Amino acid sequence: MSVLKSDFIQDSSSPILIGQEKPILHAENLSIKFGSNPVLQDIDFSVFKGETVAIIGESGCGKTVLLKTLIGLNKPNIGRICFDGNDLNHLSYFDLARIRTRYGFVFQQAALFDSMTIRENIAFTLVQHTNKSKKEINEIVEQLVNEVGLSPQVLDKKPAELSGGMRKRVGFARALALEPELILYDEPTTGLDPIMSNVINELMIETHTHYNVTSIMVTHDMKSACKVAERIIMLYPIAKLKESEPQIIFDGTTEELQSSNDQRVQQFLGIKN
Repeated sequence: MSVLKSDFIQDSSSPILIGQEKPILHAENLSIKFGSNPVLQDIDFSVFKGETVAIIGESGCGKTVLLKTLIGLNKPNIGRICFDGNDLNHLSYFDLARIRTRYGFVFQQAALFDSMTIRENIAFTLVQHTNKSKKEINEIVEQLVNEVGLSPQVLDKKPAELSGGMRKRVGFARALALEPELILYDEPTTGLDPIMSNVINELMIETHTHYNVTSIMVTHDMKSACKVAERIIMLYPIAKLKESEPQIIFDGTTEELQSSNDQRVQQFLGIKN
């Protein structure tokens, strides 16, 4: 199911010079306001190739806004996001679109196209961004459906005919179609029962292992975060911060999270002294 660089439709008038810098993703002095309302403030962190990072925090602290900013859907008021040495703010529309083919995004509610079949949904990015034949695309789609544990019978169904857990897995398959280097997950287990949540957790782990992909997930599900991620970043709402206090109040391993002495972390985890 390999997607080669030569398969991508090129725009020779707008070349990208891919840097060799590490880390693969870097947020520097990142701040975002919606009107007069600050949502993110002085965010600094780096993600290295092969890492799986979970971003946690209470509702309203800006987790999903951050995730969308990492792919260039939001533009920061201050600071920058660099992917593989490329500042997303300084890319042209075409260069940013090409950079995004190196990302996969698994949306909270799968965000499938209701009018399309499952086959068409998974094939969408391959049709848009490669020169592969219809036969080649169908082979990739069928392989992906198998990899995420779905039956070939779902391919000609519409999203409304599938359960929530099945739609999530279709979302995974679509995100994997271009074999991305970085996958972003927005609340991947929200709305699922414990059994299906564990299926999705295992799928994230298998995806990381099989594709050697870098992963960033936003989640309220601490069981999922601790099972899937090797590193946790915790945001705190700006309104509750002291003056000049960083919005990232924790960045470390799952073990370090559990033993943190920060009362805000303990409260979020439900740890009683």
